[in-house]
Amino acid sequence: MEKTEKIWLNGKLVNWDDAKVHILSHAFNYGTGVFEGIRVYQTPKGPAVFRLKDHVKRLMEGCKIMGIDLVFEGKEYGFDDIVEAIKETVRVNGEAVDYAKPCIYLSGEEVGLNPVHVPSSMSVTCVHMGAYLGPASDEGAKIITSSWQRPDNLCSPAGAKVNGTYVTSTLAKREAVRQGASEAVMLNSVGHVAECTGENIFIYRRGKIMTPMVSECILEGITRDSIIKVARDMGYEVLETQVSRSQLVGADEVWMTGTAAEIHAVGYIDGRVIGDGKIGEVTKAIHARFHDIVTGKVPEYEDWLDYVN
Repeated sequence: MEKTEKIWLNGKLVNWDDAKVHILSHAFNYGTGVFEGIRVYQTPKGPAVFRLKDHVKRLMEGCKIMGIDLVFEGKEYGFDDIVEAIKETVRVNGEAVDYAKPCIYLSGEEVGLNPVHVPSSMSVTCVHMGAYLGPASDEGAKIITSSWQRPDNLCSPAGAKVNGTYVTSTLAKREAVRQGASEAVMLNSVGHVAECTGENIFIYRRGKIMTPMVSECILEGITRDSIIKVARDMGYEVLETQVSRSQLVGADEVWMTGTAAEIHAVGYIDGRVIGDGKIGEVTKAIHARFHDIVTGKVPEYEDWLDYVN
């Protein structure tokens, strides 16, 4: 990750090093915040934010679930205000930006678990992320099945990107890295495949694409939703269903999707080879189509791109 010059904080663009919160902010102590990760792509028409409006909708829905008011330093913010704040931050930081992270959080100083009347803040940070899971190669990623369970809807709002929920993801990620893998897949409370630490997961098996359905306590990933539509438009049958661990390791192809990871093939799971350990033909075809879409080369998906200039 490479930092940029300006961060949007409560309506003002401040220098990177000046964007600060108090040590007793409620979000810092208890994880009470909601965030999004959003990719920015260079296109023939200039920088474009991918599915910006859908990300902002999910961000606002997460705040509604968490009971966080969209009032920052006395000003109430609506949908269009948040969209423009993200565009402004991308615009001011220049072409190096490929990833934007808006975060709405309880910034007030409070010791205790009652967040009522604690003031909130919003930040928009832009960085150069690059290839989140490493540079592209013919080899698929090595992943493990984590001993940590994906939190279900009785533990937290699994469908929202709540800051505190990602503690489990960081534990699973550390576990994977210690074992020489780049990612971990987490099972849900009944032992079905849920998702990876920051990505949804897809398998290609017996001529069909399968991915865990929303009720399996996964994040309703925007990249996931995009790949389902793109794959169906390409003529593939895509099933949103329950996926067992046996189906996962027995698949012909496996890939992960996420804003940071984009589309990344899996070659090995728990030491077992998937296919021939390299990127499969279905994964390649969908990845190529997706790349053309996000870089503005496919007019029929133009509404997924929000140009900042």
